[in-house]
Amino acid sequence: MNPLSDPAVQQTLTGVFRLAVPEIVLLGTACLAFLVGPFVPGRRLWFGAALAAVAGAMAAAVLDTPPPPELPAAASLLADPAAGFVRWLALASAAVFLLVTWPEVGRGFAAEYYGCLLVAVAGVSLTGRANDLVTLFLALELLSIPTYVLLYLPAQARPNQEAAAKYFLLSVLSSALLLFGFSYLYGLTGTTNLTAIVDTLTKANAQSPSPLALLAAVLVVAALGFRVTAVPFHFYAPDVYEGAPAGVAAQLAFLPKVAGFVALARVLGLLVADPRHQPFPADTQLPLLLWVLAVLTMSVGNVMALLQDNFRRLMAYSSVAHGGYLLIGLVVAGSLPDARGPVEVGGMDAVLVYLAAYGAMTVGAFAVVLYLGTPDRPVEGVDDLAGLGESYPVTAGCLAVFLFSLIGLPLTAGFAGKLLLFVGAFEAPADTPSMTHLYRTLAVIAAVNSAVGAYYYLRVVGVMYLRSPVRPPADSGALPTKLAVLALAAATVVFGVYPDPLVRAARQAAPVPAATQPAVN
Repeated sequence: MNPLSDPAVQQTLTGVFRLAVPEIVLLGTACLAFLVGPFVPGRRLWFGAALAAVAGAMAAAVLDTPPPPELPAAASLLADPAAGFVRWLALASAAVFLLVTWPEVGRGFAAEYYGCLLVAVAGVSLTGRANDLVTLFLALELLSIPTYVLLYLPAQARPNQEAAAKYFLLSVLSSALLLFGFSYLYGLTGTTNLTAIVDTLTKANAQSPSPLALLAAVLVVAALGFRVTAVPFHFYAPDVYEGAPAGVAAQLAFLPKVAGFVALARVLGLLVADPRHQPFPADTQLPLLLWVLAVLTMSVGNVMALLQDNFRRLMAYSSVAHGGYLLIGLVVAGSLPDARGPVEVGGMDAVLVYLAAYGAMTVGAFAVVLYLGTPDRPVEGVDDLAGLGESYPVTAGCLAVFLFSLIGLPLTAGFAGKLLLFVGAFEAPADTPSMTHLYRTLAVIAAVNSAVGAYYYLRVVGVMYLRSPVRPPADSGALPTKLAVLALAAATVVFGVYPDPLVRAARQAAPVPAATQPAVN
């Protein structure tokens, strides 16, 4: 009997297809660009096609509400709120990147550039929906492979080639580690379905954690640590960010982080419908490993950023540090199912809020670099921004907003995200005094690191407003990029003054047990 003739199978396939319509729109447009692009040059044409594809994907996502008929747990894609949040975050970032990257897209490779961008965004979106190890791996590769091309396309100078080679080789190593970890998970559970894996490991680890399960989790964390620039898997970031085109560096700073943290949450069971299903509860070694990674990542990132005079390398180490802050949410999320009483904490919901805020402020900073630079005179060093407040007051004001948000000052989106993460760590429930001490120590270390980070961000602000220009930056005249800068600065301020819509969306996407959600006003 043909299994495809089974009505239940047909209904599942139909539901999965409906779920993936926005990503299919993006991938179909990308394939068209790759096939027709070499014969039909024109930057404006392919920009319009890519923008239309993003708009079509957004329309398809809207029409997907309410979701299709309930899918079985064995389906390869999920229709939960977390997947919807990640999809909208990916689609919004695609629209922003289309505007931001306008100055560096040449007419000769516009179709390939925009096609790769659409494929990468589709990969991030599918990562949020993945409910199978194979689907998750393919989604992550949809993000990685076009990134290799994007690193090489806009420029062919030696630093650019070096950045592309480093990222390619280390990304392949990361993929190999990920497959190795997935093979252990499959061997332990006999399935590639993530829901089944989480349920099986929850039961198996209820009495004592399986050493092989912990080994598999360590391999997955190490592999995805490359994407989220966690120490010690971060060492490629400064060289790649410096050598890559600014628009591609902005994508590297944001898209892999979203995919990496969502993939970690899926595999570790931190985004499941029932938060009591935890394959690696707080009393196992894995949360302690994440605790150590969080401390090392934020500390190394901030200390190394203090030593940088190149703005892109500074932003690279800033990305490392913020990866450490985001890891706090994963540490806390494992403790939420053990919540006792009216404790106010934030785990995965805080991670989702901070990912959105981090995207606006980091991509905005790179957008300023793109807007102020030209191929002949790119903005590289911090000194290139001297006197920016006098020569480009609006652009300087936007960059200052992004830097203040990276610090976490009040009335910025970064403050709302850090408040949820830090307060969540300080008030996270624990079964033993030693665990409570670890959580609170993590919150204190994060606060100290945030203060250290304020020094190098404020140093850039001081250079912009307190020094005379050494070499005034050139205006690229890219109106789309300037619009993106203004829009991102506005979003950073709006979600800093009124973060409730973003926080509510994140809490719906990552529900936690009752009486454990902090209020952000």
